[in-house]
Amino acid sequence: MEFRNGFTIKPKEVLRSGQVVFTDGTNDTTPNQAACEAYGYTYDTSTGTCRAYTYTMGTQKAISNETNFIKGTRNFTESATTNTMIMGQGNVTKGNNRSNIIIGSSNEIENGVNNAIVFGTKANAMNDNSIVLGGNQGTDILGERQAIHLLYGTQTTQGSEVDSYLNNTLDLYFQPPENSIFYFHADVIAVRVGQTGGDVPGNTGDYASWVERGVLINQSGTLSVNREKDPIKSNGTVTDWRPRSDVSGSNFIIKVRGETNTTIEWNCYVRMTQIQTSVAL
Repeated sequence: MEFRNGFTIKPKEVLRSGQVVFTDGTNDTTPNQAACEAYGYTYDTSTGTCRAYTYTMGTQKAISNETNFIKGTRNFTESATTNTMIMGQGNVTKGNNRSNIIIGSSNEIENGVNNAIVFGTKANAMNDNSIVLGGNQGTDILGERQAIHLLYGTQTTQGSEVDSYLNNTLDLYFQPPENSIFYFHADVIAVRVGQTGGDVPGNTGDYASWVERGVLINQSGTLSVNREKDPIKSNGTVTDWRPRSDVSGSNFIIKVRGETNTTIEWNCYVRMTQIQTSVAL
């Protein structure tokens, strides 16, 4: 934009808040009322600022929705939903969501959940990087019948049992909601990628695999698990390696044990078949 006649400053940019920042060509500056209005903006006398628009939560939503693709009716994106695609009816993102996909009806992505894919009817996505399929009628409660796909992972260097984490993110776990029950099936793979010291038997590339499965239930806030493990295939020196599912407080955990002075990478693909009830279990 060129300088207007009689003025030595001009607009430089409009902030998300709606405030217009001016410049003299070198330095940023705050315009007076005459300069602000000369360029077609509104001067806010209560704050002494030049404004292109008045900021509201509706403005924030409109800005965020510039990056979203939404087709259908009654779909609602709460504040700070970005880079999200929704096709269907009555779907909701609860805010602070990015890079999600929803296809279907009456599905919901919880606040702060990113990179989730949700299909079907009345599915409830609670975790980053998850895939959720809802198989419900419109009269069912949210998440009453659904399947969830998750990944747990970690790296071990010792022979003691440690937690693996949801999305390999420290201290992050799946937390079953109250009065819900799950059949879970975890495909677990581990591979030796190196050693951290000492004379360790085995070679890089040694591997082992297991299926860890069982029933996980949250009975009015008390979490418990009934599980079993089957070894599948292995190669090399993997005698002490093993996974084990467990609970602690509100967390569902896949624990793993590696080998002393050995670097082992772990990946656990967990599929959950869920029933959530409207009654106390």
